[in-house]
Amino acid sequence: MKTTRHATYNLNYHIVWLPKYCNSVLVNEVADRVRRILHEIADERDLEIIDLIVQSDHIHLFVSSPPKHSPSLLANWFKGISSRKYNHRFADHDGQKIGWARGYYAGTTGHVSSETVEKYIQRQKADA
Repeated sequence: MKTTRHATYNLNYHIVWLPKYCNSVLVNEVADRVRRILHEIADERDLEIIDLIVQSDHIHLFVSSPPKHSPSLLANWFKGISSRKYNHRFADHDGQKIGWARGYYAGTTGHVSSETVEKYIQRQKADA
């Protein structure tokens, strides 16, 4: 469980996206660079990457986020910021730019046990 000032939450998202034209460009040094950039974005936005797999033709990102961020916002951040950062830093070095296909997959995970709900209710009673 994580908390903010006003919320207790356990929101985890599985986001998958592809390189533009479904090319297998995410290999070797390119994959390492993209992986580092995705971690930078998570750190800058105070998100937790639970797991990350950069495969040659797609990315699986499992990320935890506070409730104020929608899954579409997370996908837009990771896709948009990563391509801009990559292209700004590395396109001049090796001539290869990174672009992402338009869509993405987003799914949610997480569960709440009855114990968690009971503890939350008890905390609310104690604070009242």
